[in-house]
Amino acid sequence: MARVLITDDAAFMRMQLKDIISKLGHEVIGEAENGLIAIEQAKELTPDLITMDITMPEMNGVDATKEIKKILPGTKIIMCSAMGQQSMVVDAIQAGANDFVVKPFNMDRIKESLGKVLS
Repeated sequence: MARVLITDDAAFMRMQLKDIISKLGHEVIGEAENGLIAIEQAKELTPDLITMDITMPEMNGVDATKEIKKILPGTKIIMCSAMGQQSMVVDAIQAGANDFVVKPFNMDRIKESLGKVLS
């Protein structure tokens, strides 16, 4: 079971992810609505895994991923973003993301990503 921090500026997306991740047997230990809060939460909670939206106010997911990887290099990060942002996939992977999931996602895709990243 992984301890997961969910980062997304949309409350309904956080709720949807929390529901899926919990049903898959993992523990959601925190939620953040932007990259700055994600960094603070990551320092405080030291999650095993972080789901990270790309486009958010204050600080985007790519910049937040870079910062978190500096502080907690062992933390796994799955980027979640809407269709049409494929150019950002490369940025995300270069920033240290371990996988990328396109919204809208379903339980199977999240399960597949978690399995890949946590194995």
